[in-house]
Amino acid sequence: MKKNNAMKIYKEVFSPIEVNTFIITGDDTSCVVIDCGCYGKAEEKRLADLLSDLRLKPVLLLNTHCHLDHIFGNAFMLDRYGLKAWFHKGETYNLISSPKHAIMFGLTMEAPPEPAGYLDDGQIITASGLNLEVIAVPGHSSGGVAFYSGEDGIIFTGDALFAGSIGRSDLPGGNHEQLMNNIRTRLFTLPPDTVVYPGHGPETTIGEEMRSNPFFS
Repeated sequence: MKKNNAMKIYKEVFSPIEVNTFIITGDDTSCVVIDCGCYGKAEEKRLADLLSDLRLKPVLLLNTHCHLDHIFGNAFMLDRYGLKAWFHKGETYNLISSPKHAIMFGLTMEAPPEPAGYLDDGQIITASGLNLEVIAVPGHSSGGVAFYSGEDGIIFTGDALFAGSIGRSDLPGGNHEQLMNNIRTRLFTLPPDTVVYPGHGPETTIGEEMRSNPFFS
């Protein structure tokens, strides 16, 4: 768990693709779930048990993008908690194509639920005592976004920026130069001590990635 000011963050790693799912709260009673990646009944139970143990009620489901590993648990969130996901409209293709993409990974997946609605660049999301700014960072996928809390000095970058790496750009909708430019102009302009919570792997900071990420050296 990481706590900065009001925000508490709980991370679970799900599925054979090892995606980070984040549960965040600022009021200790409700929570926002980012990139629900639980795959199969055992992982669904693990997530439900964690939320029960924390006494947190999910009130909002967000997706940084809709590659299959980041939306495996969307159907569960709808069935269990009545929540549909919010994401950028540019992710419609990835949402629709996810069952076919699952087959390529040797996995199975039912068609995911339709979205609750779409997110726009610059939009402020207010839920669970938190304020999150939507920052568009396409390049890994056509509608990829990050969720930034300036109050807490935290950003959830999905698969745009990792500790020591960046997202792949060889999937449909990917564009390497666009991704590099968006990281430089949308993420590296944030305060250097901003803590980065990526879609895979460990946390880092904006300053650390500006100094040592090999893609920008």
